[in-house]
Amino acid sequence: MQPRRSFLVIGGGLTTVVAALVLAACAQAPKPEDVPTSAVPSASVSASPTPTTPPAPALHPDGTADENLPYFALVTQQVWAGPERMAGRAYIDALVAAGFDKSRMQVTRDQTAIGNAADSIQFSVVWDDQCLIGQAGAAFPEPATVVLPILEGGTCLIGDTRPIDW
Repeated sequence: MQPRRSFLVIGGGLTTVVAALVLAACAQAPKPEDVPTSAVPSASVSASPTPTTPPAPALHPDGTADENLPYFALVTQQVWAGPERMAGRAYIDALVAAGFDKSRMQVTRDQTAIGNAADSIQFSVVWDDQCLIGQAGAAFPEPATVVLPILEGGTCLIGDTRPIDW
């Protein structure tokens, strides 16, 4: 028969704390050689690649229209998110500020022939033998951008366009 151990707790407090410390001191920590190797954390570094953020679209002056479409679309989206989403001049000014050549641009009118707001506006930039074209309209959930071949005569938009004289 094993000897019985008992503790007298008098008023809790200090006696309880001393008893807990005595019990904790009796427990032995395992020696390093007693710990199974599977429990030891590995020091190896994971070979999985870290995710990288793709670079933001930028103007590529020596690039193609297709290479510049993401940047054209970004600038278009930024104007669309602002208060002048249906103002052709806002798109032209933003594209110029982004580095596109104003002399190569066209834009349709913001108003119809009878003075109503246009249902949509189009704007473009000639890029080599192609066109970067954007369209925004009140009925669209977001603007559209596309690359199309240049038209005969060196323009991108058909019909009556607004002079860019500012």
